This record gives sequence, structure tokens and C-alpha cells, in this order.
Amino acid sequence: MRTLPLADAVALIPDGASLMIGGFMGVGTPEGVVDELVRQGKRNLTVIANDTALPGTGIGKLVRARLVKKAIVSHIGTNPETQAQMIAGEMEVDLVPQGTLIERIRAGGFGLGGILTATGVGTEVEEGKQKITVAGKQYLVEPALRADFALVLAFLADYLGNLSYALTARNFNPVIAMAADTVIASADNIVPVGVISPDQVITPAPLVDYLVAQA
Repeated sequence: MRTLPLADAVALIPDGASLMIGGFMGVGTPEGVVDELVRQGKRNLTVIANDTALPGTGIGKLVRARLVKKAIVSHIGTNPETQAQMIAGEMEVDLVPQGTLIERIRAGGFGLGGILTATGVGTEVEEGKQKITVAGKQYLVEPALRADFALVLAFLADYLGNLSYALTARNFNPVIAMAADTVIASADNIVPVGVISPDQVITPAPLVDYLVAQA
């Protein structure tokens, strides 16, 4: 694990990268990293996340700057700017049921090829998808999801890269940290090794590639 200044960490992300970004309506999203993505003008991004937050908040900043080529999310109902870009054909939006989305990400982190889910069977969601019958019940085969980078926000990080999360900011962050080729973490507080009790470590250091240094 290396500690890098914010600008250097974001500079590692090329145009066209796929990003998993933690957060639920902006809660648990690494705002500083998102701001730097906008400042550096990273374009044609594929964003995999729970949602696109609100206009001007979290992932909504990327949407407003028109940096997102494709969003794989569970809903866009809170961001009319995402809706407008989708309707105009300026952004591809893949809407995935929330439980299915997080399990596809988890499968990617665990090295699985995908999951079986009954969600969507018998609806337009099943169009073009493989179906399997298990014990007399039909399931859709949903492929695993992985990304080039995971951008996570922790409450605590130590100098080795162990991470602990606070309250609902935990949401997608621990799961996406397992499902990306490179993990860039930022934290509200960076503390010496030993301050975080072992049983409070949610994302262990070996999963973290870069820790954003605080200013």
C-alpha cells in the first residue's frame, strides 16, 4: 500500500476507466476524490454504484460535468440530471435491482462468475438473459461485476491501509473494495497502526492499493 497526494492518486485513473464508487445518496462517497476527478476532467467513465446521488452531490458531480459514459446503478430517481442525459442518449444507464447489484459486485470480489436470482423472472428484466431451473424454480443468471478502480471512503484508516467505516457510510464501500483491480481509499481520519482494534477492521490492508494523504 502506498500513500499518495489526492491529485497523484486520481492521476492514476485513465479516461474510459470503470469505477466502483461507494455511497448511498452521497453518504459514504469520497467527495474529495470525486471533486478531483472533475478537476482533472476524466472522461468516458463507467460508474458502478448504488445511485447517482443528487445534482452537485457525490457522483452527481460527475454527471453534471458530463464525465459519465455509462452508469450501472439501482436507481436514478434522485438525480434529474442523470435522467435528462439518459433520455437524450448522452449516457447509457443500466438499472439493476439493488440486491442483485450488490450481489453481482460481491460475486466479482469472491471470484465467482455470477449469481442466480429470482428477481425479474417473468418480467421484461429477463429479456436476453439465461435462465436456469433449480429445484423446480426459475432463476436468472446475472454476471459478476468488477471494475478497474474502487473509490472508497472510510472513517478510520491506519498507515498500513486497514479501514473502518462509520454507521451507514459502510454501505457499498467494503464490498467494492473486494471487486476492483485497484483500490483507492480516503479516510476522515488517518491514525497510527494499532489505534484501530483488529475486530474493528472491516477492509484489511492487503485489499487497499493507495491511501489518499490528507492535506
